[in-house]
Amino acid sequence: MASTSAEMDQLTSGASNRIIFILRTLRKCLVFVLSLVLSLLLILRLRPRRRVSPLSSPEDEAVPAPSRRWRRKMAWKLEEEDTARRRSLAEGVEMAGDGEISCSLFYGRRGNALFSRSWLPISGELRGILIIIHGLNEHSGRYSQFAKQLNASNLGVYAMDWIGHGGSDGLHGYVPSLDYVVSDTEDFLEKIRSENPGVPCFLFGHSTGGAVVLKAASSPSIEDMLAGIVLTSPALRVKPAHPIVGAIAPIFSLLAPRFQFKGANKRGIPVSRDPEALLAKYSDPLVYTGPIRVRTGYEILRITAYLTRNFKSVTVPFFVLHGTEDKVTDPLASQDLYNQAPSVFKDIKLYDGFLHDLLFEPEREEVGRDIIDWMMNRLGDVNGSAAGLW
Repeated sequence: MASTSAEMDQLTSGASNRIIFILRTLRKCLVFVLSLVLSLLLILRLRPRRRVSPLSSPEDEAVPAPSRRWRRKMAWKLEEEDTARRRSLAEGVEMAGDGEISCSLFYGRRGNALFSRSWLPISGELRGILIIIHGLNEHSGRYSQFAKQLNASNLGVYAMDWIGHGGSDGLHGYVPSLDYVVSDTEDFLEKIRSENPGVPCFLFGHSTGGAVVLKAASSPSIEDMLAGIVLTSPALRVKPAHPIVGAIAPIFSLLAPRFQFKGANKRGIPVSRDPEALLAKYSDPLVYTGPIRVRTGYEILRITAYLTRNFKSVTVPFFVLHGTEDKVTDPLASQDLYNQAPSVFKDIKLYDGFLHDLLFEPEREEVGRDIIDWMMNRLGDVNGSAAGLW
């Protein structure tokens, strides 16, 4: 539509330009009216309707419908049961590695229990720590092989499941606010640093986890705690499928935050060229493969829009990696981040032909090695600095 408007501007002038302005205004009004109508339809759809059978007796009509409080209580009970089931599965995930491996619960500032893992080298001096923030719908246990590769270079690894993911509290696949994930990441970082004083820490984020890490690191207090961040296929500059979706998303996210878009299932989008990796991901019961919920989708649009507007304020040292054939997130947005960010220590690597899940591609060892090499270079820079980080 933008290109069509541009062509019209070039072919018209004078009074016709005013007509174009009116048409644009009418288009905006139409989008608003459609948003309002759709919102009203949604309200009517969600409004409980009492159906009375023509054959029902007065005694039947006297039976009250379940109260809203009772329905909330039942929904909460089902959510707790699902969380307990997922936590049990998370504890049973096989964690590869030859070092010290453990699982535990970490409590965020809202009191919610978050499932966490750690992989630590069994011998040698700990050179640094990488804290993994996974992507949307997955969980920390998927990064076991990568953690083993990091341990071999005397790098410790910690990972945390988001709210509503893996073994953590919450409705599976539902994120009420990505700012919650950002604050949980900040608290988790502070906890790891307090347990490992003097050891340089890095944050790693994949896909939407990359957006979370980038926003967390934009806080000066958090940036000061970090030696750097690593972003694989970060979710930046994500746009809705249609402008109307972007217009009504804020309204829908308030009216029906848990409503699911039935046609939205990422199974149809290939994320790896390795068939076995794809099968393992989508047969994993801890990976959410259901339709995306309204609030979760809106939160992704909101955080990526914020980050895109603030590329020029990113000063944390970073390494961004992206596959050129990624169909989930935009590799050009990663290039723009690299070009616009004023960070002194920054690097980018675009992998020709690679898809979204870089650490689950056939060349995963190469990708892991590139990340380790960057971390080692960064640690050499930190250790060689007179001021250091501590």
